[in-house]
Amino acid sequence: MGFSTFPIFLKLEGKRCLVVGGDAAAARKVALLQRAGAEVTVAAHDLEPGLAALAAKGCVTQAAQFERALLDGMSLAIVAGVGEELARVVSDAAQAANVPVNAVDRPELSSFVSGALVERAPVTVAISTGGTAPALARDIRLAIERVLPPGLGRLARFAERFRAAVRAALPESETRRRFWDGFFKGPIAARVIAGDEAGARSAMLALVNGPEVARRAPGRIDILELASGEPDLLTLRAQRLLGEADMLLHDASVDAAILDASRRDAERLVAAMEPGAAVEQAAGLARAGKRVVRLVDRDKARGESERRALAARGLETSLVPGAGSEIDSAWRAGAVNA
Repeated sequence: MGFSTFPIFLKLEGKRCLVVGGDAAAARKVALLQRAGAEVTVAAHDLEPGLAALAAKGCVTQAAQFERALLDGMSLAIVAGVGEELARVVSDAAQAANVPVNAVDRPELSSFVSGALVERAPVTVAISTGGTAPALARDIRLAIERVLPPGLGRLARFAERFRAAVRAALPESETRRRFWDGFFKGPIAARVIAGDEAGARSAMLALVNGPEVARRAPGRIDILELASGEPDLLTLRAQRLLGEADMLLHDASVDAAILDASRRDAERLVAAMEPGAAVEQAAGLARAGKRVVRLVDRDKARGESERRALAARGLETSLVPGAGSEIDSAWRAGAVNA
């Protein structure tokens, strides 16, 4: 299934943006745009007190009413707290001028939607339901807020300071990606999250400058047994492995929705029909340093036999329930109380 809207983050630093409306909803949109560094013009005769104070200080430009000429040079337009007729006029004019426009609570008049935000600056998570259910997006935001630690932004800024050094030490992109995968799950990242940036910096310098940093990580094969093609039945471990895989080696019958749950840049290869040949494929990829996820559709006996054959070759491997395990199936059948 494709996107109902295309997810994108815009750089608005120093860009001109238009907000049509002067109530509290418009003020919230102005605040968001200003946090992104935008230069905001507000088109409304009457402004709520906070907006009026910004206009008096010259922090926003006020126009008494909307005119089509206001769209000239604008990077985007937002309509908030105005009537249906004006909202439609602004929407039509903006789209005719190729200016992205969002009419709050009117998805039919919007060429883009703005999602609910989780901010751990510079980390931003945006959740969108395509304008169909804003309350649901807010509920999802609250769930994510509880999961993401407050120090996540601090960790992102810490990693940014070491990007050039890591790139110099690890010029190969795949090796560099694995380094960062390990870093964000490791003890140095935990120290940053906890607030010990000085200790984390010393440990990071020792790691980046140490002899082990450029050592090629060995490959491995994780075999996922799939009894269902439904991605929402993937186990948490299966989701994690798919997110870390360099290569998906899959039976031809594996559902595309399962494959789409992997990293977007993971390579995909259909496994040979003969079990022995599939084992050789997986072994060759692992020996080349790849992290392989082998997806086996429904045939658990084959998964176990491939695991034994790969282990006999001295390769690191595991057999993992992927989706649609016996517990999942029993729950769906009503045999397990949720």
